[in-house]
Amino acid sequence: MQNVYYTVKQQYSGKFDYTKFWNHATQSRHIVTAKAYAIDRNDPKQQGFQSRLREIGFEVCLKPFISRRDGSSKGDWDVGITIDLMDFSSLVDVVVLVSGDGDFDLALKKISAKFDVKTEVYGVRNLTAESLISSADRFFSIDDNLLMQ
Repeated sequence: MQNVYYTVKQQYSGKFDYTKFWNHATQSRHIVTAKAYAIDRNDPKQQGFQSRLREIGFEVCLKPFISRRDGSSKGDWDVGITIDLMDFSSLVDVVVLVSGDGDFDLALKKISAKFDVKTEVYGVRNLTAESLISSADRFFSIDDNLLMQ
């Protein structure tokens, strides 16, 4: 969730509309699972946002925010997302990923080959890795049509 928030903010100085996205991505589809991955900072504002995501239909997956002694921090869902991609790909016809991270290109190639599943990626065009775009069966650019008005 944080990645799409910051890329949309950086590119458009706006906010991603999760309801519009949900309506676009799920149109005429039976949803097996829809997960939203976030870092838990025990922030009441974020908790309210997470509740809205649940109301839309997402299962919110939280991982604690970790501050290290050296001042750096950690909060990364890449491995968890990849595991879920592998676990659910045998149960679905289409996998939808909202990301611009090129690290997921290998996962999309693998699930496409192993499970014969179609893959769709939603991302901000010029902030999405070309390798991820080319690994997906379909790419949807996050632009004005998926932003809050």
